[in-house]
Amino acid sequence: MTGTVMLPLDDYVVDVLMRDLVGHDRRPVSFLVYLWLAMEQQRRAKAVRISYREMAESIGVSKSSVQAAVNWLVRRKLLGVSKEKSTATPRYTVLRPWTAGAQRSR
Repeated sequence: MTGTVMLPLDDYVVDVLMRDLVGHDRRPVSFLVYLWLAMEQQRRAKAVRISYREMAESIGVSKSSVQAAVNWLVRRKLLGVSKEKSTATPRYTVLRPWTAGAQRSR
């Protein structure tokens, strides 16, 4: 593929988070959503504004699976969600609570 760039990924995401979400929580779609949003956020250099339908199509899973995954990631404090209005398309911010900066801000 021409123009494809591999973005860096924290070792923690593969070494710990994948096992936690896929193995322990039994929520593999949550890991896929987290990974996809993390890569999109890095690529865009800002929070990702996207609908459940668009995200589901990009990842290759059902819309209801994406909704459940987003809810789980928010509950686990791995994802922040904001909207300008209640009917607006959500803006997702990937959180990395394992980093030193996240620990200091608490």
